[in-house]
Amino acid sequence: MGATIEIQDKLTVSSDSTHYKCLNCDSVVENNFCSFCGQKTSTHRFSLQHFFVHDFVHGVFHFDKGFPHTIKELFTRPGHSIREFIQGRRINHFNYFAFILVIIAINHYLGTLSNINRDELYEAKFAGFQKVVKEYYKVVALAGIPLFALTSYLLFRKSRQNYTEHLVLNIYRLSAYLIMSTVLVIISLFYSNMSGLRIMNQGLAVSEIIYSSWFFYQYFSVFGYKKWILLLKSMLTAFILITINNGLIAYAVEEIGLYFFK
Repeated sequence: MGATIEIQDKLTVSSDSTHYKCLNCDSVVENNFCSFCGQKTSTHRFSLQHFFVHDFVHGVFHFDKGFPHTIKELFTRPGHSIREFIQGRRINHFNYFAFILVIIAINHYLGTLSNINRDELYEAKFAGFQKVVKEYYKVVALAGIPLFALTSYLLFRKSRQNYTEHLVLNIYRLSAYLIMSTVLVIISLFYSNMSGLRIMNQGLAVSEIIYSSWFFYQYFSVFGYKKWILLLKSMLTAFILITINNGLIAYAVEEIGLYFFK
């Protein structure tokens, strides 16, 4: 038999004939698609070029299967599931661009049906923020992702995950938070007691920290971190991200709204 060459741990090319080991189900395949699960054998590592040229366009204009599966995974084994997706097990997951855009659209639409506004919920004035969100809700929702990715990239450099992979994992993490936020929006359609909604909103903020810590802890659990260091890094990252989102991004959008949306 001819010698074999290992490529990216799971992809095997034989000198006698070309055989690939499917990254999704580990079956040996010879063609462009796995005959067992249907995934392409040309699964790539994420890069900025593929992120924008292929996945963004595909996510906006195609509606793949796997939406319920992705939601289930995000709330049962989020970090493990998304790490496996990034490493090649992608056939069952909903495209990350399409996924977050659908969640944002649902969240925004339901928000327009609610009589509760941000000023009442936070007991503060967000006149500029409200003006921007009214016209550019998707942009505001997505604005923090590059900073989220940069933060987790710097704090988890030992994992050797590239920046684009951090973009992808943070898109899924943010999507999960938006789903939790959507639940609060749905509650506000039927429950108008402001004191109760404020308590729920505070609980949402705590839930975001807990969820993000869980997400990062699971995701980076296979990269050689000691458990207590990984836990501290995961919690620190979660705190930084919520500070960026609720502090830096919210303040910047508020100022933009007050200055440009008069």
